[in-house]
Amino acid sequence: MSFGPSRGVVESFDADVGLGVIVADDGERWPFHCTVIADGSRTIDAGTTVTFVRGWAGPGSWEAVDVRP
Repeated sequence: MSFGPSRGVVESFDADVGLGVIVADDGERWPFHCTVIADGSRTIDAGTTVTFVRGWAGPGSWEAVDVRP
């Protein structure tokens, strides 16, 4: 299964653990890890509008990858 690029807003990001959540324009919530922020910054502010791709995170789970502010 593959998904095209999506848009959304960073709902939350915890810099101490490197985990965040994006709320997509369709209302779905997608977790992400700081290592998938495309500009290499490893941090992003809540409220930032982003594009991302939905990617496989392991058996039965999906996450936001290639997160671009």
